[in-house]
Amino acid sequence: MDWNPAVIWLIVALLLGLAELTTGGLVLLALGAAAALTAALAGLGLSLPWQLLGMGLFSGVLVPLAIWVIRPRFSPRGVAYGTTGTGVEKGRTYTTLRRDFDGASGIKINGDFYRLRIAADAEESSGKTDLPPGTRVVFQTFDGTTAIVHLAHSAPDPRARQHTE
Repeated sequence: MDWNPAVIWLIVALLLGLAELTTGGLVLLALGAAAALTAALAGLGLSLPWQLLGMGLFSGVLVPLAIWVIRPRFSPRGVAYGTTGTGVEKGRTYTTLRRDFDGASGIKINGDFYRLRIAADAEESSGKTDLPPGTRVVFQTFDGTTAIVHLAHSAPDPRARQHTE
């Protein structure tokens, strides 16, 4: 087998494409496509500096295209991935759920289940971790992977949005 630069670029493209299977961010896939296009430049006989320039140009076009145009088409609308735990859910009202396999009481935030604990500043139920399903709670913060909440009052807060995922 002849190990010319075009074959090496195609191997790099294949490895980047396979590495994309572990991330899902489409960046490595865009770099793999850029490497495949660079293999075409190498196949045309261009020297290494032109191949590297081509890889840079192809990457500069394909990576932003993959991030800003293609990746949003694969994400469901209304879900802000990567924002859980940054404080955007603070003050929002959630409805408690009971997890099937162990009966844990918790809430769902952005589709993920979090066990709950009543905040220490709440009334006599401070530290309680078990609430009946359907109880309305207001999220305060995270303590590790536990959602710290307090019971919602009967009159809902007009600023809080109710989330029942």
